[in-house]
Amino acid sequence: MRQFLGRLDGALKLLPTLIGDFVCGHNVMTEHASRVRAIYWESHGLMLLDQRQLPDQIEYVRCDSVEHVVAAIETMVVRGAPAIGIAAAYGVVLAVSSAFEQYGRKWPGRIADDIDALKNSRPTAVNLKWALDAMTECFPGPDIDPRPLLLDLAHRLYREDIAANRAIGDHGALYLEPGAQVLTHCNAGALATAGYGTALGVIRSAWDSGNLQRVYATETRPWLQGARLTAWELQQDGIPVTLIADNAAAHLMREGNISCVITGADRIAANGDVANKIGTYTLALCAREHGVRFMVAAPLSTIDQTASNGDAIPIEQRPGEELLGYQGFQIAPSGIPAYNPVFDVTPAALIDTLVTEVGTLDKPDVCSIAGLFKT
Repeated sequence: MRQFLGRLDGALKLLPTLIGDFVCGHNVMTEHASRVRAIYWESHGLMLLDQRQLPDQIEYVRCDSVEHVVAAIETMVVRGAPAIGIAAAYGVVLAVSSAFEQYGRKWPGRIADDIDALKNSRPTAVNLKWALDAMTECFPGPDIDPRPLLLDLAHRLYREDIAANRAIGDHGALYLEPGAQVLTHCNAGALATAGYGTALGVIRSAWDSGNLQRVYATETRPWLQGARLTAWELQQDGIPVTLIADNAAAHLMREGNISCVITGADRIAANGDVANKIGTYTLALCAREHGVRFMVAAPLSTIDQTASNGDAIPIEQRPGEELLGYQGFQIAPSGIPAYNPVFDVTPAALIDTLVTEVGTLDKPDVCSIAGLFKT
């Protein structure tokens, strides 16, 4: 009975995402075209679906201050480069609102520490800096109430991310033929964005077009984003998904069961090198060996033109405890050190297709990526 009541409570909490309601004056279901809603603004606060609790519990964390947003990003309540950027944009709204209410016209001189805290909350995801730059560049003069202007801007970034994801999905789906079986790593779906998803956006669009047969999702150690998040998210939308161990991917490709590997990205260098969840590089190597298309799906905001190549991308190191155990249970022997990089870099030479909201690139390089920003 307790388990049933827990699931019922979870279903009731998810109900707004299932029936659709209105945010920023737009119907959420119309924008998302998925049943998963991970981030939204409500009554002067940011609501985040706590992704640490999925799939067992559906709980939303309310962030009423910039400190709450920083903590949510650092502890992975919210994760995924685009979603982190959107959360940070709303974090700026909260920071400026607090400073304006306390200091009035002096608010611009009171938020530098808050902006720095947001900027440093996750070092690899470039969408974080992109969103913060977009917000701070639009700061009005001290005599103007900044709150409505900045909230409108954060809402616009939210809507634009969903629109970009839809475009990414439609562009990428054109590469998949009927009966396609694809493999994806980590979670680059509605949970990792404002809605719809990048890699899962391609998958959703391919499913809607009738070309997709099945998705294989890697479990994605050590946080198990594939097992906990991607499998759950696709299940919500009725898209066939099969979970595999990370190390089963090469075997699956060798058997000829994979049409395409599709991943997202946390930062893309100017030359096309891609930083993404640890293990992506391994999948790219396996895909090249077995003649499987390797596709990266990401918005333009993920491309860092100031990073000349992958060596310029900072790779976040997280606590070893994430690798040594899970949810408080020790797995490895006590006293064993752990090396826990969260991301790796896949060289551009291993990427067959880069999909963005403005179009696709086959074999991306410096020139073709620079051209994306001229369209």
